[in-house]
Amino acid sequence: MSWTEGYKQKVVTPADAVKVVKSGDRIFLTGNCSVPSKILSALVERASELKDVEISQALTVGSADYVSPEMEGHLRVNTMFISHNTRQAVQGGRADFTPVLLSEFPLLFKDKILPVDVAFMHLSPPDPHGYCSFGIEVGLSKSAAESAEIIIAEVNEQMPRTLGDSFIHVNALDYIVPVDYPLAELAMGDGKPSETVKKIAEFIAELIPDEATMQMGIGAIPDAVFNHLFDKKDLGIHTELFSDGVIDLVEAGVLTNAKKTLHPGKIIAGFVLGTKRLYDWVHNNPLIEFLRTEYVNDPFVISRNDRMVAINSAIEIDLTGQICADSIGTKLYSGVGGQLDFVYGASRSKGGVPIIALPSTAKDFSRIVPTLKVGAGVVTTRNHIHYVVTEYGIADLYGKTIRERAQALVNVAHPQFRDQLTKEAKDLHYI
Repeated sequence: MSWTEGYKQKVVTPADAVKVVKSGDRIFLTGNCSVPSKILSALVERASELKDVEISQALTVGSADYVSPEMEGHLRVNTMFISHNTRQAVQGGRADFTPVLLSEFPLLFKDKILPVDVAFMHLSPPDPHGYCSFGIEVGLSKSAAESAEIIIAEVNEQMPRTLGDSFIHVNALDYIVPVDYPLAELAMGDGKPSETVKKIAEFIAELIPDEATMQMGIGAIPDAVFNHLFDKKDLGIHTELFSDGVIDLVEAGVLTNAKKTLHPGKIIAGFVLGTKRLYDWVHNNPLIEFLRTEYVNDPFVISRNDRMVAINSAIEIDLTGQICADSIGTKLYSGVGGQLDFVYGASRSKGGVPIIALPSTAKDFSRIVPTLKVGAGVVTTRNHIHYVVTEYGIADLYGKTIRERAQALVNVAHPQFRDQLTKEAKDLHYI
């Protein structure tokens, strides 16, 4: 039987597809801007018939009816990165959070630490050979899909066909739900960064050499950095994700990837978060290779890129250089993501530049603090830290004593907090 005939035989409605889910099953849900909304909605409709179904995921974009209070006892999310739409459920105890490095996220499923009964996937239409692309979310999904007992796939006419290690054959799918709807979009900013963000981006740009390979985390600061790189030469990208800002640098001839020491000539990524402009640009674009996150985020793979620049953010940093990026005290907020993967990978790179960037204040509180809040999670340790950038400058902490670190961080704190930070540093015998 040809793959086309097999494809037709597997086509079902969303409601029929989710009938395969049983009480006690674990579902892997592909995420980011690639959430398969039709089959997920059908699962919510059927939830009252089910008990104790776990939905394992990372960040998801869009509505999240599946974590509403009505789902208790029926569907329960286990997320490895807390996104806006699941935060209230996690903080309220209605959903679970599993801390894990992003480089190891797919291995939880691949190594059967979290065996997957059913995988919910979102794919491009098949090519003439019967291969569907995972589209805009490859890195976290491919290994999980291959590990599942059953695969239910939305095949979306509007999902781009992305290249790299990004394909699955129709024969591997168990149920196919054809759909045609726009993908979720996530703009990294409105094009008008604040003065604080612009100043931080300017300082970061000073640290980026020509021929650097870059990783950009999520947020306004990494995206704003792109606006300050048009005078650079032969930049490259090796990153877990990228957004729309990459396009302009490529079109300007700045981001050529020509001098990369690993995968020269290629942008390497696991997924994208952006707008339709980005999705159209990545479609069938041979410049970009989407690869599994356990490879892209492996610190020892990252380190093979000379001049590797890693840019990540933080919620707060203490005077010894401990970075909290996943919680506000005991209140779980996000996750480690790829921060430590790339901080460590860049630190092992020849000429590498690991950067933690953050505004000096939040809601009139200093984000540079004498000690982290009780219960705060240390994502990047004081042993891994290199550069810290605020709108007041750059603090180079690597190889520095606690006394030197405390003084350097006071110098990049907001001026209204410097005297108090100095006093508290003295009380702690840091200076």
